[in-house]
Amino acid sequence: MSKICVQELFIYPVKGLSPQKCDGARLQVGHGIRGDRAFALMYKEDTTYPDATTVPWMKKQNFAMQNDWSGLAALDCSYEETTSTLTVKRKGVELLVADTLSPTGRDRIATFFTGYLAGIYPTQSAKHPNRAPLQLVGEGLQTRYPDREAVHISLVSQATIDHLSELCGKLVDVRRFRPNIVLEGVPPWGEFDWVGQEMQLGSARIAITARINRCLNIHVNPETGEQDMALLSLLQKHFHHTQTGVLAQVITSGSVAIGDSVR
Repeated sequence: MSKICVQELFIYPVKGLSPQKCDGARLQVGHGIRGDRAFALMYKEDTTYPDATTVPWMKKQNFAMQNDWSGLAALDCSYEETTSTLTVKRKGVELLVADTLSPTGRDRIATFFTGYLAGIYPTQSAKHPNRAPLQLVGEGLQTRYPDREAVHISLVSQATIDHLSELCGKLVDVRRFRPNIVLEGVPPWGEFDWVGQEMQLGSARIAITARINRCLNIHVNPETGEQDMALLSLLQKHFHHTQTGVLAQVITSGSVAIGDSVR
């Protein structure tokens, strides 16, 4: 059997925006990967919080998301932890640099993304198609906004994505699936066999809890923001489900890095 190891690591500092590659990460019990989905762009509407850093977990329809606004994927967003700075570019052009922790910086970020949504269109199946003022919520490394209230991380085998590429006849970018960890050495769809098991990931220990049911976000090109691949239909046609990758919860804190083994 091939050695199973970590091929790529991603965090998503702001829920719904672009992924950020990293060489290593800290996994914490109750928090998943440190800094992942630490911020989110919440629709203000009827709910306002005087202190945006303490906004609790909510369902994803309360936030601006790529499955509702695929054009968000056309933005290249990066977060610098040491300065708490969010930088937004498009096609290499810098559009915004702002501090995520100061009131002024947070207002600038909210204003920018509110204006950006005003200039693009929601997807046909958007659960929140209404353009509304946004508010940046969260506090750096302290608060997380995963899709499910039980904090989790996501893993997928590169071989699974390669198999989808073969079926499509063109390359499928793993970023469409927004994983935290991409694994090599696992046969296509082999990660499904791990559900219910505990595994050693670097120096952390995780419990594989479920397969991931996918939404229309996997249709979105992570470079252009266009919905250009009907992957849900392809999954349904060939496998009679719309699942890829697995969810896991951290049961012993530790660290993980590119090349670390999974046992």
